[in-house]
Amino acid sequence: MNVQFKKGVLELIVLESVRQRDMYGYELVEEVSRVVDVNEGTIYPLLKRMTNERYFETYLRESSEGPPRKYYHITAAGILYRDSLEKDWNEFSRKVSAFLEEQRREER
Repeated sequence: MNVQFKKGVLELIVLESVRQRDMYGYELVEEVSRVVDVNEGTIYPLLKRMTNERYFETYLRESSEGPPRKYYHITAAGILYRDSLEKDWNEFSRKVSAFLEEQRREER
């Protein structure tokens, strides 16, 4: 997948994933990777920035598999931002699809 496409939609995918349920970092890497190929080096800086922007709150939860895990919880600001991104994404993808379809019709 084109790197620029990934960058453009990554925040929306992360916000939607955490909106569904609180998640810890590596869990988010796995969830997002189901949609776009990403690694920890991409997700953790994004989570830090989005937490600084108050789209997420964090808390620690004990883990039976090692040290406590930092979980991410979406805030009200995060939900509003996610909704805005979804609206933008839907409009963008609709316009691009319409343009491509129009171009195909003109080729015929």
